[in-house]
Amino acid sequence: MARHLITSALPYINGIKHLGNMVGSMLPADVYSRYLRQRGHDVLYICATDEHGTPAELAAKEQGLPVDAFCAQAHDAQKAVYDGFELAFDHFGRSSSPQNAELTQHFARKLYENGFIEERAIRQVYSPADGRFLPDRYVEGTCPHCGYDKARGDQCENCTRVLDPTDLIDPRSAISGSTELEVRETKHLFLLQSKLQGEVEKWIDETAGDWPQLASSIARKWLTEGLHDRAITRDLDWGVPVPADTWPELAAEGKVFYVWFDAPIEYIGATKEWADQDESGVRDWKSWWYGPDGADDVRYTEFMAKDNVPFHSVMFPATEMGVREPWKKVDYLKAFNWLTYYGGKFSTSQKRGVFTDQALATLPADYWRYFLIANAPESDDSSFTWEHFTATVNKDLADTLGNFVNRVLSFSRKRFGDDVPAGGEPGEAETKLGEEIASLLAEYETQMESLQFRKAAAALRALWSAGNSYLEEKAPWLEIKTNPEGAALTLRTAMNLIHLYAVVSEPFIPASAKAMRAAFALDGDTATWVTQDEAKSLTSVPAGTAFTVPPVLFAKITDEDLEDYKERFGGDPA
Repeated sequence: MARHLITSALPYINGIKHLGNMVGSMLPADVYSRYLRQRGHDVLYICATDEHGTPAELAAKEQGLPVDAFCAQAHDAQKAVYDGFELAFDHFGRSSSPQNAELTQHFARKLYENGFIEERAIRQVYSPADGRFLPDRYVEGTCPHCGYDKARGDQCENCTRVLDPTDLIDPRSAISGSTELEVRETKHLFLLQSKLQGEVEKWIDETAGDWPQLASSIARKWLTEGLHDRAITRDLDWGVPVPADTWPELAAEGKVFYVWFDAPIEYIGATKEWADQDESGVRDWKSWWYGPDGADDVRYTEFMAKDNVPFHSVMFPATEMGVREPWKKVDYLKAFNWLTYYGGKFSTSQKRGVFTDQALATLPADYWRYFLIANAPESDDSSFTWEHFTATVNKDLADTLGNFVNRVLSFSRKRFGDDVPAGGEPGEAETKLGEEIASLLAEYETQMESLQFRKAAAALRALWSAGNSYLEEKAPWLEIKTNPEGAALTLRTAMNLIHLYAVVSEPFIPASAKAMRAAFALDGDTATWVTQDEAKSLTSVPAGTAFTVPPVLFAKITDEDLEDYKERFGGDPA
């Protein structure tokens, strides 16, 4: 079986993420990882918190904490939420790790040796009151375009215009509030991406042909506009230090690497963290990332929202190429559009939308996992509304799957006791059902293999619906009156469907899948997937197997619940 390396975009350390962040990277990566593991592949799913940069320092300052303590707390808080969503990372690391610092400095040295990093003098805002140069986000003021008085030196949050700190009216330090600012000359390191443009273009032509159009078009747009040399250092207290053995002057000034330089390297750094945690020494991080150590047979898939695509499709590959070492580059980049809230942006500052910790406090994770993947913003933006969420949960989860499981098991226990009934031999209806289930399962597999999540959800939903159609056709509640053996066969067949659903639904709804599977006392039930023959025969749960009726898998959302959610979280912002 193949070896699959999977990464999802690193969630930034500054606060709990909203549902759009979840569906744009981590959740689909988890669904895909789970599916591949069930099919027998060797999978390594890596993620981490992205902890460097100006926003981390500012957030720590607001909370009155040292930045390292703030990041440690925020990492644990985020990890708790992701555990609640049952994201099955092999490792969830931290970009502030020693492993990432070591690798980032190694990459920088190699790029310098190969002529792809140079020192340049630039003019930058300096605050005498703070005794330091101010990165763009450390300068606040009034936007010259819209008059918003809390615009930052990189962008106005109100009108979204990109800015330079010197564009701001009445600029002030975000640290001290001082307005006595100067523009002074200082030196920074620049990554000479312009010298790597040809190599990146050639690689994109060879690699991106089967990427989603969203990902490949963004990459080609950046290349068409031309790759520009980019500053990769900042004047911050928190970050990977510039190594003194290569740039002693900049190191003495306290320069650190720009967050977008070290963050992608953390995919490798987090893998090394994963290996270093293994006291037996069996884990080999380089076999996943370095060609001569075995990474040539690895298929690497990245998951991210569209705003992260340029850095992963162009900037990070350029970095990997420039070191002139055989580091693994992405094979498939799965990009997503935006999930909106009633057509508008999720907003932490305006408390608009559903955030992941709030979601878990409201309903179990499987409700959210299924809805988000079934409505993943793949081809275009999708909108979260409470009405749509309610309708999906009630129809697909409560009625189609949950009700099927409950009424089959409850009716069988009532009429035949606590063991799976035997009944007669399968007939035409069972043969027809088996063929249909096998066909739908093949469609589900095809869509999962091609990372088409909405289509995969539709195929899974069709599998669930097929069971309900069979049950309605056979009507065991009527059949039992004249043909008890036939009713027993119907229920045994339906119970085998429940077991099949438990196995193949696990990537989407792991907790519910576990509950369905646990309903049957099957010795040695180690099945990780369902073959075509097993789907056709539906005999994995033999007659005589003891079973229990699990608690209700999915409770319906009532009209009162819906109104409560809209009141708590806000309805249509328009």
